[in-house]
Amino acid sequence: MKRRIHLFIAAAAVIFVTAAACEPKQVEMGEWPWGDGSEDQEEETASWTEVSSDFAELPSHIKVYRSADILNGKKAIAYIATADLKETTFHVWGLNAPDLNGCKEPLQTPTQVYEANNAPALVINAGFFYSDGGKNYSSSLEVNNGKLLSPNINYASEDWKTMYAPTRGVFLEHSDGSYEVAWTYYKDAQNHWIYQNPAENSYAQTPLPTPSATFPEEGREFEAVNGIGGGPVLLKNGEIRNTATAELFDGTNGIMVDGSHPRTAIGITADSRLVLFVCEGRNMTPGVAGFTTLEVAHILKDFGCTDALNLDGGGSTMMLVCGNEVIKPSDGSQRRVGSCVYVR
Repeated sequence: MKRRIHLFIAAAAVIFVTAAACEPKQVEMGEWPWGDGSEDQEEETASWTEVSSDFAELPSHIKVYRSADILNGKKAIAYIATADLKETTFHVWGLNAPDLNGCKEPLQTPTQVYEANNAPALVINAGFFYSDGGKNYSSSLEVNNGKLLSPNINYASEDWKTMYAPTRGVFLEHSDGSYEVAWTYYKDAQNHWIYQNPAENSYAQTPLPTPSATFPEEGREFEAVNGIGGGPVLLKNGEIRNTATAELFDGTNGIMVDGSHPRTAIGITADSRLVLFVCEGRNMTPGVAGFTTLEVAHILKDFGCTDALNLDGGGSTMMLVCGNEVIKPSDGSQRRVGSCVYVR
């Protein structure tokens, strides 16, 4: 049965807290550190200001930065959280559906993920997802502690007649301790590959062959300790890639890559810092529209990322630091999502 994928960027029990966990700082609803957006704001010299001290009990290996009021020429509310990968790593909560056939597990808000996982220091929304026929589906790879919860979705279409087989982006931690952004294709449990370049598909062209061990290039067998999928890839080996067309994210069923929207992304720096990025958008604060995926690529490159991956955005975008929302969600409240990345 053909299923229409809805990428959710469209408008649309006692918890034991470990020493590295955070207790939420008490902030009254509606109290936002950036004001109401009505002030005359001038571009600041520094793009980012460390605000780690705003959050009680934040572990020393995690730093939090707030953007200047004007970032890359646009009014902005954006946050970057970094984690020293010599001290910690990331983990993934996600729908457990490794065969791409969906599951009955409920979607969760980032706050629900925070509460269910012993209050990690950082939580962001992660991959794409959709619901159909009473089941929930992940469109993006999810790996946690070596367990494949979901592969990247292996098909795409504009008209549901002409079908494509895209390679899509992933951010991976491997068993040897290395991290990378790459592209993957999942055929079945025995045929799952990682590539250093995507298949150059385009909705304007005839579909390319189905990816294999040798196409679009020699692939290697999929392996990861932790991993999250999304797309497009923004940076690889220090170069801006933004492969929205090749990953088939730019069509009418896509993620509005050229529009200004709330965005979420994950990356890594040359000095082994994990980077989690979110930006507010859709004028939840007056005048703050958000960014395009290419603008996010430039922002993360300027911050020092060598590899970076776009994740689900729009109403899904959210970051919690010690349980506190740092941006206003564009749905008005947190959206229930299909996966989250969290860091202790």
